[in-house]
Amino acid sequence: MQSELEKLVELQKTDTNIRRLKSSIESAEQRRASIEQEFEQHASSIREIQMKRDTAQAGRGDLEKQIAENKTYIDRADRNLKNAQNQKEYETAMRELDALQKQVSALETQVLERMTEVEEVEKTLAEREEEINNLESNRAEAMAVFDKELGKNKKQFGVETAKRHEVFITLPPKLASVYNRMAQRSRDGIAVAEVINGSCSACFMKLRPQMQVELKTKDEIMTCESCTRILYIAPTSAPEAIAASQES
Repeated sequence: MQSELEKLVELQKTDTNIRRLKSSIESAEQRRASIEQEFEQHASSIREIQMKRDTAQAGRGDLEKQIAENKTYIDRADRNLKNAQNQKEYETAMRELDALQKQVSALETQVLERMTEVEEVEKTLAEREEEINNLESNRAEAMAVFDKELGKNKKQFGVETAKRHEVFITLPPKLASVYNRMAQRSRDGIAVAEVINGSCSACFMKLRPQMQVELKTKDEIMTCESCTRILYIAPTSAPEAIAASQES
């Protein structure tokens, strides 16, 4: 028959799992929002790059339109120059022609700058093509994995809760009350702590040698002299037991 200490150890392990699962379930919406935000940041950065390309292309179109308009003015100024009747008309046409040609030259330089900008942006988009093409599918996959994990945790939470009830009702009422009180007053929910390397794993206080011996030899409830948690020593596996006997 399972001893009371073994039941307490099993109950503690179950409660630790329940605590972990509950925390995961309660933080699910926050973690879901974090996943959504991560993908939205990727999408936003891509949209910014695409907008930069579109703006550069639109700017180039406007500049080319201005160049075309100025060239019609150049043609008119050129005709005025050829048809000048006197020195004044000639000089006026020359000044207008020179100003228009300078404007066109400046606009053409700006067009080249826009073309270079578009090429650089297109290069960036090409480098991120796989990311862009797979963004939505990756997002859907990440959310599917998240939802699957959440569903699994909710199911496991139900299983562990039922398991806890089955173990808890077999404990003597007084011992069950002590366990609950200790678990509730502890921030980590630990009422039963394993002894590891001669120390309480909850408060890390070293146990007296005599107490360590009694924990190994007596099947009774013993508590840590520092934090008052119930203590236990995990059964030694076969390979570990053989190694320990050889060392001694």
